[in-house]
Amino acid sequence: MSVPFITVEGPIGVGKTTLSKAIAESQQFHQLREIVDENPFLNKFYDDIEEWSFQTEMYFLCNRYKQLSDIQKKFLYEQQPVVADYHIFKNLIFAKRTLPAEEYVKYEEIYRILTRDMPVPNVIIYLHASLGTLMKRIELRGRDFEKNIDPAYLQQLSDDYEVFVSNFEETHPEIPVLHVNGDEIDFVNDAGDLQLLLSKVDETIRKGAKQ
Repeated sequence: MSVPFITVEGPIGVGKTTLSKAIAESQQFHQLREIVDENPFLNKFYDDIEEWSFQTEMYFLCNRYKQLSDIQKKFLYEQQPVVADYHIFKNLIFAKRTLPAEEYVKYEEIYRILTRDMPVPNVIIYLHASLGTLMKRIELRGRDFEKNIDPAYLQQLSDDYEVFVSNFEETHPEIPVLHVNGDEIDFVNDAGDLQLLLSKVDETIRKGAKQ
């Protein structure tokens, strides 16, 4: 049985960190949390996406690469199960949405080089929700740099996730993907819904760990 490496993914505000923390606590996994607040370009990015997209995406790529490099020892050599509140493939989703075509080509080349030897998750939990739910959760968590998020951008991002995850499932049939509708299961505010979801996650982890 392989060591579980779980990633929780989905658009901004869907509850990735909340769920990954709950999984880490219930499964006794090491939690890998995405570092967002430290990105010095985010405020400028949400004010002017076209001007600041490349700097923002490159910062995230390098930061996530460093995190995964650090976790590689824990995961591969110490055999410590890991749950992350992101998958580095999100870089391609965001970059393709925000970067001009010529910059995206360069960005993708760098992405492929950096991620070539990274550990691959054996389970993905994909969270999705309606625009109204996402905007509500973003407002509740009160991050200053997210106050200027354009709802149209967030909707486009959600649509991009749907396409990307669908393609990912077609090209990676060996990796189980658990789809969770955040409109139907309020794991953020309802303890009963959270426990129900954790049970489903446990089943999916057991399936993925056998791959």
